[in-house]
Amino acid sequence: MDKPRNPYEEFPPSPRQVRLDHHDSVRTHVHQQVCTEVERLERRIEILRLAKAPHVAVMISAYERMIDRKKGFLQNWEMGERRYY
Repeated sequence: MDKPRNPYEEFPPSPRQVRLDHHDSVRTHVHQQVCTEVERLERRIEILRLAKAPHVAVMISAYERMIDRKKGFLQNWEMGERRYY
């Protein structure tokens, strides 16, 4: 009997932009992703500061906490911005 196919296997396999067998490649990719997320959150905060809607302060506070956590992640894993720029 044939083995069942792996439902997570891609057909055809896509080329990876991140080389998982190279530690620095993964760290760089994660650093770029987290920095991009932080930039998007900061832009959202700027837009919200101009809005006159209820609960804006709560939303800004939540986004600021998310930014702090993402920056804390970078620091905990020694991916601070000074290392890559």
